[in-house]
Amino acid sequence: LTENEAGELSTQAHERRNGSGGSGQTAFSLVMPPPAPRCPTPVRRQSHFKGRSEGRIWRPTTRKDVQAILKAAEIYNEAGLRQKGERSGPLGSVALDVLRLFVNLIDYRTGRLEPAISTIMDRLGRSRDTIVRALKNLRTHGFIDWLRRYEPTGNEGRGPQVQQASNAYRLSLPEKARQFLGRFGKATPLPDDLAAEQEARAADLAAYRKSLPLDELALFEAGDNSLGRALAALGNAVKKRESDKQTESLSHLYLKGGT
Repeated sequence: LTENEAGELSTQAHERRNGSGGSGQTAFSLVMPPPAPRCPTPVRRQSHFKGRSEGRIWRPTTRKDVQAILKAAEIYNEAGLRQKGERSGPLGSVALDVLRLFVNLIDYRTGRLEPAISTIMDRLGRSRDTIVRALKNLRTHGFIDWLRRYEPTGNEGRGPQVQQASNAYRLSLPEKARQFLGRFGKATPLPDDLAAEQEARAADLAAYRKSLPLDELALFEAGDNSLGRALAALGNAVKKRESDKQTESLSHLYLKGGT
């Protein structure tokens, strides 16, 4: 408003207030503009713009380092289960599955690790609430940390301009779990029954690998990254070639039998 317009509004409000003989609240509201409608933004607090803040949480790492974190978490969970008589240990089986998935997804060169909750749900076949609880458990015990992020929606005009993006995660080895690893990151000797359990788990994992088609095996081994997707595409090509060969062989046998 200009000074003249503001003066006119003030004069009108004063005249109406005097003419009403009341408190003036009703008359004053007639000349005040309505409050601007609030436009909620679907972004959680302490979220950072995607692509600008990951340097504070991602660090280059190695396969040996992340495997040491996983090994320490497994032993830490087993030790807590034995001490307190818990059914699932301080971390829980789902949290360990999430950690194993992260070990396969992380980019060693940059430390990049940013799977969406929906991706974790699909890969592990678990509900959203179960995955969220597992992530919180891992964070509480110091095995992971994350950075909330948001990104533009690309909407033009009305509507939210930003939306929540996937978290940026970091794997870490808490001091209370480091004690379960020997020198140079090697695990301390395990009790016989725990060693047998881990051998059985390794056998199950090997059987699971054998059951996967080539494209899914590539993603499982290399992770959902550029290398994994390239290997998956190669696996699909191999599968198609083998399928074409089988179809061609069957057609040849059919024609030969018909003659």
